[in-house]
Amino acid sequence: MALTLASATPAHSGLEVFWFIIIAILWAGYFVLEGFDFGIGILLGILGRDDLDRRVLINTIGPVWDGNEVWLLVAGGATFAAFPDWYATLFSGFYLPLFLILAALIFRGVAFEFRAKRTLPAWRLAWDHAIFWGSLIPALLWGVAFANILRGVPISRHFTYLGSFFNLLNPYALLGGVTTLLLFALHGAVFACLKTTDDIRTRASRAARVLAPATTAAIVAFLSWTYLNAHNAHDTGLVPPLVPILAIASIAVVEWLLRERLDGWAFVATAVGLICLVATIFLNLYPRVMVSSISPAYNLTIANAASAPYTLKVMTVVALIFTPLVLVYQGWSYWVFRARVGRPAQPGPASGLGPETPTPAASAATSGPAPTPPGQGGTS
Repeated sequence: MALTLASATPAHSGLEVFWFIIIAILWAGYFVLEGFDFGIGILLGILGRDDLDRRVLINTIGPVWDGNEVWLLVAGGATFAAFPDWYATLFSGFYLPLFLILAALIFRGVAFEFRAKRTLPAWRLAWDHAIFWGSLIPALLWGVAFANILRGVPISRHFTYLGSFFNLLNPYALLGGVTTLLLFALHGAVFACLKTTDDIRTRASRAARVLAPATTAAIVAFLSWTYLNAHNAHDTGLVPPLVPILAIASIAVVEWLLRERLDGWAFVATAVGLICLVATIFLNLYPRVMVSSISPAYNLTIANAASAPYTLKVMTVVALIFTPLVLVYQGWSYWVFRARVGRPAQPGPASGLGPETPTPAASAATSGPAPTPPGQGGTS
């Protein structure tokens, strides 16, 4: 794909294309990994019938949620270093929605840590609400933000955003927000199927089967509208038809996979759907990084928004050294905490350690069999 992108861009060092691809991969990884965290938070009150159920659901993401957020930090840092004008225009123009996302993520992280500090039902319920809103707001606003980046916002020739917050609340962007919200909720429900046992797993499977048709309809509507916008602007980017078709198909088969008890493949399908959605957005953007609704001449591109070649070279060396180490460590953490989590036979008080992570003694009581590998159904 890098060769195809490079051949379609005016002459430059080639590192701009490389970092555009890296940033797209980082956002795809963030959507896949943080997506099921958001989904668990959004469905916390639906899948968790009581406090212990909600504690079990939080424990499914307890060891990994903060590591998943690293992908967002790296994506933001890479954008700042590789494309500073993109970063400046994006964070100044989208200041309020990005501030709301940041505040939601902070409250969500605090809720994971503080929920176990007291046993009062009102205390825990308040933090459960914080987890819900701290998951729902980013899940909605990330879709709104990326839809606006692709659709176009009022940017002047000096790369200055001339609109207001309400310019971002257009029908297309709101549809993008609903699409990511439903995708993350479905992704989280399928993840809960893989990580829980008994009644919680049954409720998660039922919720996923309800969400799947609505999510399929939303992604079909959003990607169809995206294609019409690009077609009317006579700029369809470099999107191969297979990419959006695969995004739709992978979500459409989730309900069938769950009925066949192929939970592992259902999780793979939702992950592929999220990856293909991000790929469609970035391929449609290329070689732009932000679209100006005032004039195509004011678009930010990988050429006019990039850092100096030396900066990109240094970043490339650092990324090639440290990225594999981070991936290995994160993969190892998922392997260590791969076991299912369930209700203990005799629940005890919360440990108070982080997001209510079970103590070693409780782990044996709350962990069931290991997650079902793709292609093999588990038992209820």
